[in-house]
Amino acid sequence: MPRDPLIGLVGKPSSGKSTTLNSLTDATSKVGMYIFTTIDPQRAIGYLQIPCACSRPGIDLADKCKPNYGSCVDGRRSVPIELLDVAGLVPGAHMGKGLGNRFLDDLRHADALVHVVDVSGTTDAEGKATRGYDPSQDIVWLRSEIVRWILGNLMEKWGSIKRRHVAIKATAVETLQNQLSGYGSTSQTVARTLDRLGLKEPLQDWTDATIEKVVNAFTDEKFPTVIALNKIDHPDADKNIAKIAKQQDPKSIVLCSAISEVFLRKLAKQGYIKYTEGSDFLDTREDLIEAGDPDGGGLKPLDEKLLTRIDNLKDLVLYRFGSTGVVQVLSRAAELLGLVPVFPVRNIHNYTSGSASATAVFRDCVLVGRGSTVGDVYRKVMGDAPMAYVETKGGVRVAEDDVVVAGKNDVSLSSFLYFFLVPPPCFLRIFQI
Repeated sequence: MPRDPLIGLVGKPSSGKSTTLNSLTDATSKVGMYIFTTIDPQRAIGYLQIPCACSRPGIDLADKCKPNYGSCVDGRRSVPIELLDVAGLVPGAHMGKGLGNRFLDDLRHADALVHVVDVSGTTDAEGKATRGYDPSQDIVWLRSEIVRWILGNLMEKWGSIKRRHVAIKATAVETLQNQLSGYGSTSQTVARTLDRLGLKEPLQDWTDATIEKVVNAFTDEKFPTVIALNKIDHPDADKNIAKIAKQQDPKSIVLCSAISEVFLRKLAKQGYIKYTEGSDFLDTREDLIEAGDPDGGGLKPLDEKLLTRIDNLKDLVLYRFGSTGVVQVLSRAAELLGLVPVFPVRNIHNYTSGSASATAVFRDCVLVGRGSTVGDVYRKVMGDAPMAYVETKGGVRVAEDDVVVAGKNDVSLSSFLYFFLVPPPCFLRIFQI
């Protein structure tokens, strides 16, 4: 059965990984300005923000949308997604330095990475307090550690790999998948890697340089990475952001302040402010009173110290960058993975589940990864129950191995369950034997 996607949070010690995890979830990870605060990998549930099916044109059922998990506020859905915060990585991890072996072993389970970078430059490569450090180096060496880890393991036994490859007359995909499966690879991952390179020479003739190219391409394919530039409210952040923006793909970069998001969510839970996760604004009691609400929305009054801190946060983060950025971190990771949201319902006409609440719509939402097929979606929801055939709207048959992508095969029904997927309107039906 296809498993749920897993997003790994990586980075050097004291970069803000655990704070980022706390800002994305209800977890309470240990946080501290000392290295290896996180020793054991921590799994938690974050929430991916997507447009809900209830808000699509022609449906307009936001007032009836009551998710079983997560939430839906005015058509904005929070879908659970699993996160993994692993031990901080330091240079030399591929040789076992620090907690390198444990880090890299945990890393192999992830489908995509969020590299949390301390863009303030106030921690060095090993996470120790400093000033004026160049954080662009962190991006280079972290990826290098992953590449060296895979490359070192591959080169150690390359001679025997070649001999077996020739002896059994295997394809390059078969041979590489046999070696890379321990990193969470699939045959499709390896095939996309080789297609990207367009190699002509047979595997047994590959040079060391060719093997290194393959490992680099495999790393990009297996571990698509979002670079979360954290601590953007620090005075030294601007120059470092400008430098990194010139070196990296802008689509891979997200600016964020995890500690600001944690602070705002805490105040909102305590009833001091009105704030929606990832929003570009917030309301205090005073703001609501000025807007004409004499009760101030029922919010508690803030003392002068908190008011000053909130005003500074607005100026340095919300007004300047548009948000704290942490919600956008998960959205960007979902884009890299090509995740498609699937909304299973029992009734295709009113979108209800027909169970706990007969009137609530779109109670469930599951995420399927890039390259998932109609059969994968079926098995994710229905398990091992046998499937007879699939129909789209209008009675058109769809093959089990057809890929689910935006605009094609992205809605399905199984065992009298209907799936309604966004963004495009398309329906299909899967009947169980």
